[in-house]
Amino acid sequence: MLNKKIMGLTAGVAAIATLGACTTDGVTGERRISTEAGIGAAVGTVLGYLAGDIIGGKNDRTAKIIGAGVGAVAGGAVGSYMDKQEQEMRRQTAGTGVEVIRDGDDLLLRMPSGITFDTNQAVVKPQFQDTLNQVAQTMVNYPSTYIDVMGHTDSTGSDSYNQQLSQRRAQAVANYLAQRGVQPQRMATVGYGESQLLYNPDNTEAEREANRRVEIKVVPVTQDDVQTYGY
Repeated sequence: MLNKKIMGLTAGVAAIATLGACTTDGVTGERRISTEAGIGAAVGTVLGYLAGDIIGGKNDRTAKIIGAGVGAVAGGAVGSYMDKQEQEMRRQTAGTGVEVIRDGDDLLLRMPSGITFDTNQAVVKPQFQDTLNQVAQTMVNYPSTYIDVMGHTDSTGSDSYNQQLSQRRAQAVANYLAQRGVQPQRMATVGYGESQLLYNPDNTEAEREANRRVEIKVVPVTQDDVQTYGY
């Protein structure tokens, strides 16, 4: 299984290189994300997204965020700042099927498409909007974060269709968050299509369902970021 995942992620590098027209920013770096138990993370540790700590790196994003009046978090306060958000998001998403994953000081919300979108659609389901409203409010209450919204599909269907669908869904979630007061300058979107499968191959419906997902990554804006890029 691990070798298959490595192959899937390697193939994803080539796919990511073609995303320029479909993404808000480019993609760089490498990441490792630990996962919790559950059908979308039954393998334990998932090799990381090839997305760096945020989509496209922090330079341009930091400038936009600081320009929008968002402050940075002092180094010693980062852990507590993210702890509070994690607790709120776990409470808000309890029982909904959304996974909240902690990776150091970063948070990842993994949302199966079955609860967020109808088949082949990119409009957030009405029954999921209340949960997303609460998540958005937490993001508003804790503004010193970068927010990446990432769309994924299963391996069925054509590569081009899956790419477009994953991007449209990521953008739909980002637009929804913006409508609820989350500053657009904090957000970037990317569609990975089928390039980053949790299960590869996805031979069962349960595996395909786990692969169809939108993920929101929340990364703190720190004073180190501001000093590093001179803002």
